[in-house]
Order: sequence, then structure tokens, then C-alpha cells
Amino acid sequence: MWTWNEQRQQYYLHQFLPKQPDLNFSNPMVREHMLEVLKFWVDRGADGFRIDAVPHIGEKRFANGTYPNEPLSGWTDDPNSYNYHEHIYTKDQPLTLEVVYEWRDFLDEYKRQHERDTIVLIAEAYSSVDVLSDYINNGTHSGTQIPMNFNMMSLNGYSTAKNVEDSVKSWMDNIWEKHQSANWVVGNHDNDRLATRMGQHKVDLMTMLVHALPGTSVTYYGEEIGMSNVATECTAISCDDRDPERTPMQWDTTDHAGFTKGPTSWLPISPDYKGFNVATERGVARSTLQIFKGMTQLKQTNAFKAFKEEGGFAFGAVSDQVFQVVRTALADEEYRIVINMGNKVEYVHDLANKTMEYVLLSRHSPHSFGDKVDLSQRIHLMPYEAVVLRGSAGSG
Repeated sequence: MWTWNEQRQQYYLHQFLPKQPDLNFSNPMVREHMLEVLKFWVDRGADGFRIDAVPHIGEKRFANGTYPNEPLSGWTDDPNSYNYHEHIYTKDQPLTLEVVYEWRDFLDEYKRQHERDTIVLIAEAYSSVDVLSDYINNGTHSGTQIPMNFNMMSLNGYSTAKNVEDSVKSWMDNIWEKHQSANWVVGNHDNDRLATRMGQHKVDLMTMLVHALPGTSVTYYGEEIGMSNVATECTAISCDDRDPERTPMQWDTTDHAGFTKGPTSWLPISPDYKGFNVATERGVARSTLQIFKGMTQLKQTNAFKAFKEEGGFAFGAVSDQVFQVVRTALADEEYRIVINMGNKVEYVHDLANKTMEYVLLSRHSPHSFGDKVDLSQRIHLMPYEAVVLRGSAGSG
């Protein structure tokens, strides 16, 4: 979109709000200044960067300096809407990859010269898996280590285990097969919170799911305690239809949920904050926070660390509503994460020829920690129940 600037007597390009003008990355001086920005922060100890709206970095430009017009999309009659045009020249352009590779080269060289640990690049990119694959590596150049995987953002309260399987396979069959890289995102600042989108009853099972899968689990603040959207109104400080998922973190039961000691917070606090906050949930068995911490701790086990080894990882829908993830360190231990996505009791048969014990349970589970279960027999899962089982690798 183009907006007139009275002072310059020129139009300027912006993909989003008028107060967010695009930088011209075709200009070598702009690119050099951006490298200076990176250096400014890594000199101060930054371990990485999350780059917003990466697909919109570059635009197609003709040799004479002009830009092609984009065709109308036919989706809306409003010429001021972003969806008025089909963005074939201002999204996912070769220039964008060129810039991302340049940033990676700069950071890798900085790491080498200063003997630093890896400096990570995280890219927010709502793009196809083919495009995301090139963000990682195109065969000759490396870019971002973590192009954010938004496949699971399409899941909702009606999603089944089959839907989850399709979402996971889409990534694993493409990005994982090519790059041995995976990450899982279920919430962010631009979309309804998990509890609002899928229901509070599915927060814990989704927490178990994204931490059970191999790779990086990306957590939007507040998801670890089950925060929901909050109804907001326009104020002098903020007026954005995404404000409901951006309200302050809920730390405790004091005024403003412990977020501020001031007379008011920048956005309203959720009315349910006294039930959903860090202090209330800390140390409470089966609370969302304790499940989050328990799954995080499992990532340190041998079974979870062996996901790149043959036989170290498996997943799939074992019925329409039951999804299973298996993490195995051969000749050592095995964990099975079994999840009922549905609102009815589900029965599954012959998951494995072994007996395992319950080590992590959602609030919907009737079982107790340490209980044993024979997986060669028929077992049942209560609605929305999610469990983590531990046992020896192999049968028996």
C-alpha cells in the first residue's frame, strides 16, 4: 500500500500500518545500516534475533528502478485493504532470501571472530514449506535456523487427532526430511490465545503435544499458565484488534496480576487472573504451569535427546481422536505421550507389548502418578485426557 507524505511530497510503501514504512533493501546503504544494527546488539550480548514479517522484506524491482503493479485478488472491493491485491511481487521475493543469507553470514562471522555460541535467527514467515525450506538453506547458503512453523495455528476446538497428524506430517515430510529441523508454534501476538481458540480444556494436551514433538517448542507468554483472550476497548494508549491476546502477563493475585505497581496497566487484566497466574499454579500438580515445566524437563532425558537416531521418534493418530508420540533411546528408556483430542471416552488397543507407568498427567486423567498400564491390552482415555508414560525401550 502507498501513502502520501506531505513533507516529502512523495508516496511511500508500507505493507502494514502507515506508521510502519517499508525499508528499501534494494539500497546497499540500507543493508549496511541493518548490519550495523545487528552488530550493535550482538556487541551487547544478544543471543539471537526474531525477525518480524520476513516475507515482506524485499519487492520485485525492474532494472530501470520501477516496480510492477500487482494484480487484483478479487477477494475484496476495498482498495485500502491489504487483500485487494494478489501479492506476487511484494512477498517471498528472491531479494528477501538474499538479505536473510547476508544476515546469517554476518552473524556466523561475528561468532567465529568473537568465539561466541551460535547466534540464532528466528523468522516469522507465513509462507509455504517450500519457501521456509529455502529460508533454512538453499543448498549453497544458510539463513535462519528457525523459520517459525505456524501449521498448528490452524487447529481449533473441533480439530481431531487426524488433523494433528496432517499438521505434523506437513512439516516432517518436508522440512525435517531435508534439514533435520523442526519447531512448533501454537500461539502468538497476532492470533487468539490457545485457550480461546481451542478451549481451556485443550490447553494442557496441546502443551504436552508441542513439547513431545522433536525440535524447538515455541511458547507465547501466558500460554504456560493457560491465559485467555481479554475483551479490550480502544484507549489513548492502544487500539488494535489484536489487543485481546496481548494483555499483561499474570504473575500473582495482587492488583494488576503483579504486572505493574502503577495505578493501571497498559491493557486490562483478565478477570480470571486470580485463578490463572504463576504464583497460584507453581508447584500444583496437574496445573498448566507444572505440566509445562514437566514437559520441559523431559527434553533433558536420553529418550528425548535421541530423536535424530534411527528409531528414536515416531508419531501418528492411532484413532480419529487419539494421537501418540513415541520418544525412544534404544537399549535405554522410552516415553509415550498419548492424547485424546475428543470430548468422549476413547478406547485404543495394542499400543505396544509392554507395561509402562504414568509420569505426567493432565487434570482430565483419572490415573495417579506411578500407576502401571499394560499397553498390550485395551486402554481408555477420558475426554481431553493427556498422559506421559515411561518404560524400558523394547518389548516387555
